[in-house]
Amino acid sequence: MRIGDKITGTISGVQSYGVFVKIDDTHQGLIHISELKHGFVSDLKDKYQVGDKVKVVVMGIDEYTGKISLSIRALHEEKIGRPILHKHFWTNYRDKIGYKTIAKHKKAWVDEAMARISDKKQKNSTFL
Repeated sequence: MRIGDKITGTISGVQSYGVFVKIDDTHQGLIHISELKHGFVSDLKDKYQVGDKVKVVVMGIDEYTGKISLSIRALHEEKIGRPILHKHFWTNYRDKIGYKTIAKHKKAWVDEAMARISDKKQKNSTFL
């Protein structure tokens, strides 16, 4: 068994924080409540019963403790809200101003930066 494997197991326990799944005779994993489905999970005992078969993805295997993290949510593509029908721009893309606004202020910015640099050089030379 490796991370990313899709396997089928049997639910062996249901707790408030997740569902335990028996993978084979020697391995058991946990599907944390956040990995059961996209969105809010109201009550696990309503949907998951001991003995039910579930298809899961192996999300992680702790090499020291041997604990296996599983997910059902990773098998399903998330579909939230309506599809985007058009883009929303933060600027008015219809105005073809391009570089004009930067060019308009560029000289003042460069002059200001050069003045600060020369002031620092003068201060440093007086201390030497």
